Amino acid sequence: DPNPSSRKTGAGAMMRTWCSPCTSKSMGKTRNERKGIGRRIRAVQEERRSADLSAKLTLPGIRESLLRQEDSIIFGLLMRAQFQHDDVIYQPGAVPVPGFDAKGNRMSLLDYVLRETEQMHGKLRRYTSPDEHPFFPEDVPALVLPPLQYPKVLQDGSETLNINDTVKKMYTHILIQDITEPGDDNNHGSAVMEDVFCLQALSRRIHYGKFVAEAKFRDNQDIYLPLIQEQDAQGILDALTYLDQEQRVVERVRTKAAIFGRDVRPSSNSMPDPSEQADAYKIHPDKVASLYAQWVMPLTKVVQVEYLLHRLPGCSERLGESTWLKSEVAKYDGMMHITGH
Repeated sequence: DPNPSSRKTGAGAMMRTWCSPCTSKSMGKTRNERKGIGRRIRAVQEERRSADLSAKLTLPGIRESLLRQEDSIIFGLLMRAQFQHDDVIYQPGAVPVPGFDAKGNRMSLLDYVLRETEQMHGKLRRYTSPDEHPFFPEDVPALVLPPLQYPKVLQDGSETLNINDTVKKMYTHILIQDITEPGDDNNHGSAVMEDVFCLQALSRRIHYGKFVAEAKFRDNQDIYLPLIQEQDAQGILDALTYLDQEQRVVERVRTKAAIFGRDVRPSSNSMPDPSEQADAYKIHPDKVASLYAQWVMPLTKVVQVEYLLHRLPGCSERLGESTWLKSEVAKYDGMMHITGH
C-alpha cells in the first residue's frame, strides 16, 4: 500500500487476513468451493475458541479460579453471619412451605428455597456448565435457553460425581452453628437466601476438584497411570496431596477473613491481626480457616480421588457411586455426628 496511513493493523489486519481467501482469491471459485472454504474457516475459528478455553486447564489457571472462589465463600459467610442461627430454617415442617420430598414429608425452608432457586437457575442452563452441580439433580427442569457447547475437558460421565448431600450436611450441621449467634431473630427469608448463596459457592469450590484432578493427571501421567490402573485410592490421595500448599491456602483464607471481616477504619493504617479477640470480627478468622482445613480441602480431595479412580476406561463401578466414595462419605457423615451437632 503506497499510503502507510491506510494500512490496517491489529484487529483490522487480522480481519483482512481471514477474509481475503473468501473475497479475492476465491472469487473465481465455484459456489460449493467457496462454501467449503467458509466451513473450514469456521472450523478453525471454533477450534481456536475451544483451545483458548481449554488452555485454562492448567494448575496456575485453576489456582486463580480457586482464589476468586475463596472470596465468594468468605463474603457469603460474612453476609450469613449478620443473622442469628434461626434454627427453624433447617427443620423439616417447621415452616409450612408448599414443598414436599419424595416420601411426602414437608421440606425445610432451606430445602424449599434451594430447590425453587435451582428451578429458575436450571431453566437458564446453569447446570449445563461442567463446574455447577445441583442439590436436587433429579428435579433439574427443561431449558428455556438453547444449551451452550463447552469444550470437552473432563471425562465422559463426570457430571454424575456429585457429593452435595455431604456438602449440605456439613453446612447445616457444622458450619452454620459455628458462624452464627444462637437464637432466632425472625429474619428467616433473608438468612435462607444467604444460605443458598453459601451452599452454591461451597459446592462449586469442592466439585472444582474434578478440574484440579484432571490438570494434575495431565501434568503427571507417569505417576497417576499406574495408581489408577491398580485402583490405589490411598496412593492417588498421597500423590495429589501437597501439605505445604494446603497450609498456604489455610493461612491465606485466614488473612482474607481477617481483612474482610472487620469494619474499615480509615484512620487506622495497621493490618488486622487474626489473633485479635473474637469480638473484633464478624466471623473470627480461625473459624473460616478451620472450615477450609477440616472440610473444604478434604472434601475437594475426595472428589479428586473418585474422579481419578475412573479416569481410565474399564472401571467396574460408576463414577460417583464407587464403594470407596461411599465409605468416604460415610466417614464424613460420622464425623458430623461425633461433633454433637
